[in-house]
This record gives sequence, structure tokens and C-alpha cells, in this order.
Amino acid sequence: MTQHISIGVEQAYLPPPSAFLVLTELPRALAELGALPLAFPLLMKAARGDGHPVLVLPGLSTTDRSTGLLRRYLSALGYDVYAWELGRNLGPRAIGHQGEKLIARLEEIHAATGQKITLVGHSLGGIIARQLSRRRPDMVRQIVTLGSPFAGDPRSTNVWKIYEYLSGQRVSDPDTKAQLLESHDAPPVPSTAIYTKGDGIVAWQSCREPETPTTDNIEIPGSHCGLCVNPIALYAVADRLAQPLGQWKRFGRSGLRALFYRSGQFH
Repeated sequence: MTQHISIGVEQAYLPPPSAFLVLTELPRALAELGALPLAFPLLMKAARGDGHPVLVLPGLSTTDRSTGLLRRYLSALGYDVYAWELGRNLGPRAIGHQGEKLIARLEEIHAATGQKITLVGHSLGGIIARQLSRRRPDMVRQIVTLGSPFAGDPRSTNVWKIYEYLSGQRVSDPDTKAQLLESHDAPPVPSTAIYTKGDGIVAWQSCREPETPTTDNIEIPGSHCGLCVNPIALYAVADRLAQPLGQWKRFGRSGLRALFYRSGQFH
């Protein structure tokens, strides 16, 4: 039976981020990167888990280089971290039109480790991670997305035309629309969405999981492009990975954490 990984979701249209947020993306991301050395001693005090395998997926048009610092940090915490090794993320052109290349990568890691794999995805990488979990839930432990607009109209971003050009997939195509609807529902495995209201690329409202017993939304300060180097985001990712298998729970926000993390759950 053919397995297909669809990209995105169709839902209510939201205006994309403002021109101000777009224009300040780069300086804000550089500031987050600059804060990383200062925060590193604290980041290394994050809880450590069982060292299970973690597969990290890059965002639209980027490669494994964009997730290098994130992967190195998780490796330093003892996890068995893997790059996706599929080149530049061009959607179907990278993972295969039926998702076959990425499914094969997941199966390869599962066969080598004998363990379920946590998927961490930035932007488009997070959308793909959620869809991958639907195809092989038996191999996925949990998902963590970083600024991934899986819950809104694809046009609620400032890059949807670029996505069409790079991926060869039109968001208005009837077949594509039918595929996009699948991401509206929560994944079949625990999933945490990390997002920022300062996102200059995608509408932050599109980056939140629906509220279920196995989903959580974490709002942090920052930019879209800096999420893979944002110390606050990295600490939250480490916390998610440290949970024992089968004992997933929502992110704790008591004490000092309340200064940096807000709940993105719907009320």
C-alpha cells in the first residue's frame, strides 16, 4: 500500500506576520545565537533522559547545517542524535513524493537502534514530522515542533509562494488541499509545539496543537529563524526529551520557568 506524507493544513486564513517582524527576523535571530554561549552552562544543567534516538528535521529550503547547534546540544546531553541527510528541505522534492525517502530514513534508524525515535522539526520540518508519525506511529516516540505552521491556511505565511516554487506543490491544487486537511488533527503520539508570537515568517496561531491529553503548546520569546539556537527553546526541547518512555506529561511552568515560558493551550 502506498504511503503518502502530505505537507501542511488548510484551515481559516490568518494574516501573515507584519513587515516589521519580517525585517527584524535576522537581527533577532543573531541576538539569540549570541546569547547561546552565555546560556550554555545553564543549558547543560537540563534534565537528561535515557539517550534514545532523536531525528532532527530542518525548515524550508535549509539543510542539516541549520540544525547543527541544536543537534550538538542534544548530543552533549547524551542522546543518539541523527540528521535527516536528505539535503535541502524542498518538501516532496526532498522526502519523495510519497514520503518514501524520509520513511526509509526513519526505518533505518529504528533498525539500527531498536528504539522508538523522537522527531524534532523546525518550521516545515515539524509539519513533515507530524505527518511521518501518522505513517509509522510504531517507530515514533514523540514529536517536538519549532515554529511549524501545521494548523492554518498555508497562505498565512510570508513564504508560501516560495514553498510552491521550491516544492513544486501548489497549495490551491484540489488534491493538495485534500492532503492538507490531515494535519488538522493531533498526531497519534505525544506532541509539543514550541512557538513565538514574535514569528516573522508564519502566523503564530498556526503553530499550536489542538488541546488533547497528549499535546502541549509552549510560547517563548524569540524569532522564527532563531528557534534552533534560542536558549529558551533548546531548554524546552531538552525537557521534552528527558521524559521516560510512556510517561509523557505537559511542560512544567512553575518557579523561574514562569518568567520565560507561557502556556499556549486554548481556554
